[in-house]
Amino acid sequence: MSALWRLGDKVIDVTAPRIMAVANITPDSFFDGSRVAESPDPQRSALLGLIEAGADIVDVGGQSTRPGSERVGPAEELSRVLPAIEELRWLSDTIPITVDTYYAEVARAALEAGADGVNDISGGLLDPQLLPLVAESGCGYVLMHMQGTPETMQQAPSYQDCAGEVRDFLAERLAELDRLGIERERIVLDPGIGFGKRLEDNAALVSEAHRLADLGLPLLYGVSRKRFLGELSGEKDAAGRLAGTLGVTWKLLGQGVMLHRVHDVAETRQLMDVWAGLQAARVG
Repeated sequence: MSALWRLGDKVIDVTAPRIMAVANITPDSFFDGSRVAESPDPQRSALLGLIEAGADIVDVGGQSTRPGSERVGPAEELSRVLPAIEELRWLSDTIPITVDTYYAEVARAALEAGADGVNDISGGLLDPQLLPLVAESGCGYVLMHMQGTPETMQQAPSYQDCAGEVRDFLAERLAELDRLGIERERIVLDPGIGFGKRLEDNAALVSEAHRLADLGLPLLYGVSRKRFLGELSGEKDAAGRLAGTLGVTWKLLGQGVMLHRVHDVAETRQLMDVWAGLQAARVG
């Protein structure tokens, strides 16, 4: 598996655990603890807090993609994400920034404002201009699987072999990225936990991460506080799912999944430090 993820002129070593911190500039994300205010002073404080807590990457999003969410247009999304990206770049010229969007228009403006990569839930299928933009820009790219769209994805998801079908989808899309000249070192793969998945599908993707790792690229998982954790634990409120999130993160680390998109940076950093310390002690 590739040991590096290249995002423009920035490179992340993904042989060690890494945190992608969630910065949602939205009023309606499923976990209100991830929402970052649009007003300047609270926003600056929140973004600085993510960096100081140990984020390796900050992922800025301007619309909720929770199940059943209504789509926000590019203009509204841009009005939300650009000030946050500019603020982050002012706070740090070294931390990689990704923009969570499937719109080429938003991605282009975000990259011009200082973002280093595009986190695309659609696999390049919702805007035909996005992947050519990624190809020409040299930015990093998160290739994710989703069955359906955020509006429809949880209505009737269906798989015979979820891990196998997600792997096949990612392999097919990788062939398209290859055709466009997007180098493999710029790509990480996200199986899309909760995006058109049933409980058993999410569980399979966690337990069978090795099947996706066979594609030879770093894996990024976003399990943080998601509904399937509540289905497993009985915790109905996303605010109460931190322990479940950390438990699944630990399991994934044991399978070699080093990139994790999370809401709780400090707690995840502590878990990762403990995991890495135990690995080093075992090797020693």
